[in-house]
Amino acid sequence: MDGSGATQMNGGSNGGAVGVHRFQHTRRLPDFLQSVNLKYVKLGYHYLISYLLTLCFIPLIAIISVEVSQMNVDDIRQIWLHLQYNLVSIIICFAFLVFGLTVFIMTRPRPVYLLDYSCYRPGDHLKAPFDRFMEHSRLTGDFDESSLEFQRKILERSGLGEETYVPEAMHFLPPRPSMAAARDEAEQVMFGALDNLFANTNINPKDIGILVVNCSLFNPTPSLSAMIVNKYKLRGNIRSFNLGGMGCSAGVIAVDLAKDLLQVHRNTYAVVVSTENITQNWYFGNKKSMLIPNCLFRVGGSAVLLSNKGKDRRRAKYKLVHVVRTHRGADDKAFRCVYQEQDGDGKTGVSLSKDLMAIAGGALKTNITTLDFKLAFEHFCIHAGGRAVIDELEKNLQLLPVHVEASRMTLHRFGNTSSSSIWYELAYMEAKGRMRKGNRVWQIAFGSGFKCNSAVWEALQNVKPSRNGPWEDCIDKYPVKIIS
Repeated sequence: MDGSGATQMNGGSNGGAVGVHRFQHTRRLPDFLQSVNLKYVKLGYHYLISYLLTLCFIPLIAIISVEVSQMNVDDIRQIWLHLQYNLVSIIICFAFLVFGLTVFIMTRPRPVYLLDYSCYRPGDHLKAPFDRFMEHSRLTGDFDESSLEFQRKILERSGLGEETYVPEAMHFLPPRPSMAAARDEAEQVMFGALDNLFANTNINPKDIGILVVNCSLFNPTPSLSAMIVNKYKLRGNIRSFNLGGMGCSAGVIAVDLAKDLLQVHRNTYAVVVSTENITQNWYFGNKKSMLIPNCLFRVGGSAVLLSNKGKDRRRAKYKLVHVVRTHRGADDKAFRCVYQEQDGDGKTGVSLSKDLMAIAGGALKTNITTLDFKLAFEHFCIHAGGRAVIDELEKNLQLLPVHVEASRMTLHRFGNTSSSSIWYELAYMEAKGRMRKGNRVWQIAFGSGFKCNSAVWEALQNVKPSRNGPWEDCIDKYPVKIIS
């Protein structure tokens, strides 16, 4: 888990015209370029790299065309006679050409298509308005007055709204954080998202060849992936993986793993399930740095359906363009900035370091450099880890308010849902009708370890929201003004 909402910064922001964002890595650009509008330079660079091979062939084709146009009948006859006397050479060259094309086709990366995805929306009985949250915390008797006041301030500055959800076990007095309750939470979230995904796509679960599940803090035996296999009676030769302890950026890691597997296993589907489990990871102590996750993390999860089948391009929403992963775990300070441990009283929780934002900034710079910051993005899905996270990226990347709107509204409506938050944000953009064919969206998330991972998707159509989406009953209320 990771989050950072304790620091109040620049407040919320609302709409604006959606356009191609031109973010500048000013420390890497020469001074004389900083005063110039780089929009068309960057777009030109992007198209040059994208169509470099095609551009190289154009002069060659032009030269051949000119030469052929200048030939007379005798020249053409001589060439034909020459070819007849060198039939063996022609056959050998043709064989090499066919072999080379076959190798190229077999080894080139296959496109990975995103057919659809689903985000879980809990029932209204699990909502936790601020007053109820604080009253419940007081009645548990686990927190002293200083800790209660600290939580109240965090909530006020967090950017969360009054309709976020906490698991059922936390609504009881005293709370019931049992293994059975944690399993119930996991099943409700994962199965809820998957049921909706299968209903919207009409995919037979037995056609799924790859399953990747990520949940950082709850890893029972049998695993979460095994629970899904059992529930939907998936086939016996499925490639299933369960990722644990990898924090809020694990959703991108799971997508990257699924992408690699789709390069190896042909003609199949992959499902990626991203969630976090709160029931057994609520902190009942008084250490301030370990109380922050209680105020930020809320129930949520997503299920994503990927395909490597060429025929699926026609109905796919997006194509995966890039995945970039940055790991700063070799640095001790970065390694411990989000750390699960016990406090002095033996109570377990996740501690967030005051250096978190600085470490995240360093990881972000490395990630952007690797991604190639010259590419243009129309949309941004910044992990809704907390208000300070969004504020910091808005400032450092020189984003417009509309570019962080989806992140702020997701934090307000659903809280920090860990690795699934970037999918609630994408669903927000679709519900607003902003995702047009050819648009590129950058998903970026931070996680314990410390990691910064990002994925870039290209819309293959004007994307409409799927049925029973997380924003279906409330999108007209957003964006809302976030109180400073």
